[in-house]
Amino acid sequence: MIERYTLPEMGGLWSEENKFRTWLKVEVEAARAMAKAGIIPVKSFKVIEKKADFDVDRINEIEREVDHDVIAFLTSVSEYVGDDAKYIHYGMTSSDVLDTALSLQMKQAAGLIDKKIAEALKLIKGLAHKYKMTPCIGRSHGVHAEPTTVGLKFAVWYTELSRGRERFREAAKSIAVGKMSGAVGNFANLDPKIERAVCSKLGLKAAEVSTQVVQRDRHAHYITSLALLASSLEKFATEVRNLQRTEINEMCEGFAKGQKGSSAMPHKKNPITAERITGIARLIRGYALSAMENVPLWHERDIAHSSVERIILPDTTILIDYGLQKFINLLKGLVVNEKRMLENVYYRGGVVFSQRLLLKLAPVIGSREDAYRLVQKNAMKAVEGMGLFKELVRKDTKIAAHLRQKEIDDCFDLSYYTKNVNKIFARVFGK
Repeated sequence: MIERYTLPEMGGLWSEENKFRTWLKVEVEAARAMAKAGIIPVKSFKVIEKKADFDVDRINEIEREVDHDVIAFLTSVSEYVGDDAKYIHYGMTSSDVLDTALSLQMKQAAGLIDKKIAEALKLIKGLAHKYKMTPCIGRSHGVHAEPTTVGLKFAVWYTELSRGRERFREAAKSIAVGKMSGAVGNFANLDPKIERAVCSKLGLKAAEVSTQVVQRDRHAHYITSLALLASSLEKFATEVRNLQRTEINEMCEGFAKGQKGSSAMPHKKNPITAERITGIARLIRGYALSAMENVPLWHERDIAHSSVERIILPDTTILIDYGLQKFINLLKGLVVNEKRMLENVYYRGGVVFSQRLLLKLAPVIGSREDAYRLVQKNAMKAVEGMGLFKELVRKDTKIAAHLRQKEIDDCFDLSYYTKNVNKIFARVFGK
């Protein structure tokens, strides 16, 4: 009966129906373990296993009177079970159910999130290999720096998202624990073997030690790992947002047939998905602070964390699940403007090749400072629109006195900047 309700979607996982269904699963497994241990009658357990159910509306009705969610839940279940309900929740405290069930929900949420991370990684890897040798300009401080490749941008995304996945997997492993240790965690009413049996059946580990609650550093670890993951998604989205700017125009989100970018300006194509991802990350980082503030509870427990978790755990997992799906959609529709990228590499006659020229010139002049001044003078002229950098260099008699035209031309060879890309890819993706 308790297995009938399954909703794989993230929102359904946090529904009231699924929450109570998970509570019931914990209660039934606890009764099973106690029946095997001879603590409660086996025949009573069989009645519990067969009849245990609940009604959400009835739980809410009872809670309005008793102002205690677990008591309201147990009362509703008892109405289905009958006399044998006296053996439900036997020797247990509310948090034995709440925290164990919550860990189970967080573990299930982690599985859904991990699948989407895996899909995003696969798409990034494909883009990295597709554009492995596609030249583009690298930027520092937002200013043209030196040529790189689009593939290397995606390789950076791939490694960062992989680290985020590993951090989250570790956090999900840390939270996958249950407790059945009673009111202050000392197993006064139940032997630890009951806890081990219940957790094993649910696919959780028994917490090594607990108070009335599972310790909230575990939950904070989970939420902060998602905040870091969201921050990485925002970083990737911000790159797309910047490269979609009209004056750059190197990358842009896909634009569907019939889509409109602006109610006022028909020419607009806006990076709305990337901007949405940015907003999601801001929310999740805020929830991470709340999760960390939940760690210092009073003594063996208080319930200051409870109202916070009712919001931040469903919201964070739903938001990251949604954000990952939006990021996946962005990757699938991403447009890379290779022509514009090449134009930007050679902006103002290729001023971004200045370091290559400097390195070629300094040894033959005998002074790095003198070489720097010569190269910088021509680069600044090009930036200010007084000519194309390569042509200005060619015409500079002081440079021509030390470098042949062929040597100058070699300084503008793009392959110089891509010669180690394959080695980097081997480090990232393997040989």
